[in-house]
Amino acid sequence: MNHKLMATCVIVGVMMLTACADMSDTTRRTATGAAIGGAAVGALTGEWGWAAAGAAAGAASGYLYDQHKKKEQGTQSK
Repeated sequence: MNHKLMATCVIVGVMMLTACADMSDTTRRTATGAAIGGAAVGALTGEWGWAAAGAAAGAASGYLYDQHKKKEQGTQSK
């Protein structure tokens, strides 16, 4: 496994998570999903292409999770 790639993924993930202070919930959840997905797949495979695919899948998952949470909150307030 390429240790430089893994370190880069971890650093980028940490930087993305610390920059979430003034983001909306949707943006924060999508970015967090992308960071986790990219870091996890990048660390496992050691290839940038797969890390990008993991980031895309993570971003989609984060967005879907956000939509689910918003729907949940809307149902509880009625």
